[in-house]
Amino acid sequence: MPVISLPTDFNEEELYVDLRSMLGHSLYLKCEGFNFAGSIKLKAAQEMVEAAERGGVLSPGSILVESSSGNLGVALATIAASKGYQFVCVTDARCNLSTRRLMEALGSQVHIIAEPDVSGGFLGARIEYVRALCASDDQYVWLNQYTNPNNWKAHYRTTAPAIARQFPHLDVLFVGAGTTGTLMGCARYFRERRRPVRIVAVDSVGSVTFGGPPGRRMIPGLGTSVRPQLLDESYVDEVVNVEEADTIRACHRLARRGFLFGGSTGTVVSGAAQWLDHHDVQGRLTAAAIAPDLGERYLDTVYQMNWLQDLYGTALLPDDELTAGVTPA
Repeated sequence: MPVISLPTDFNEEELYVDLRSMLGHSLYLKCEGFNFAGSIKLKAAQEMVEAAERGGVLSPGSILVESSSGNLGVALATIAASKGYQFVCVTDARCNLSTRRLMEALGSQVHIIAEPDVSGGFLGARIEYVRALCASDDQYVWLNQYTNPNNWKAHYRTTAPAIARQFPHLDVLFVGAGTTGTLMGCARYFRERRRPVRIVAVDSVGSVTFGGPPGRRMIPGLGTSVRPQLLDESYVDEVVNVEEADTIRACHRLARRGFLFGGSTGTVVSGAAQWLDHHDVQGRLTAAAIAPDLGERYLDTVYQMNWLQDLYGTALLPDDELTAGVTPA
């Protein structure tokens, strides 16, 4: 049995769920939520913190600060608690309440941005606040997940090799696009090894990442209101855009089968299903997708009927697709 002394010492890398019975296509979903931060963001957080320590940027007495919609904030809060750093997470009102409480339980401070920036949305406003905080005191250290190359290097070093070992004849990989750290790390890994893996990015409708028009997005995780600086589209073969209503439907379909995943995973699964319906008519492709987190942090949003009806209307889900234990108002 594993015995650990730090929360970063454990991260399940080899767990996949085959969604053939749900989708009609074989799709292997790599589950990244089984660690002490509950998401794939623990990898990027650890890589960025350790690089900052090696470079002398982060030292005892430093105060970590980061803009995050949730999962990276929890990952940094976990690492900060284990290493004795203070941490301030700058988020906005879309961040799940349970996520905010989790960061606070780990000893971190959470600052919530209430008003979006005119041109950059909530993300732009969060980044401006972080910059002002760092300018006010040199104790603050901003790792900046949006530009930090160690974000994608974490997945180049861990996530992509794990997938390659499990599926030596992989045809297509579906990766959600947020900061694009996971996407770029995996895409670079397979491209540099000349593996013929088709990289399909999955994004939310309303995100500007791949040049789409900005729009309302209520589910944190994927998508952005500011184009990620880490993104190099030359590594991406295709992009699938997913409506939030389809994200929610995918989450509830998974939950009806006993798999409670987060909104980012619902987006990736919905996008993968759309792509496979058009490109895998014969059912011969070997396909994998990355599930960034689990669903407990979304119980008050994606899995809460009043929240859903207020934002998306009463016709979003038919009664037979509602999560068990949830009834219409």
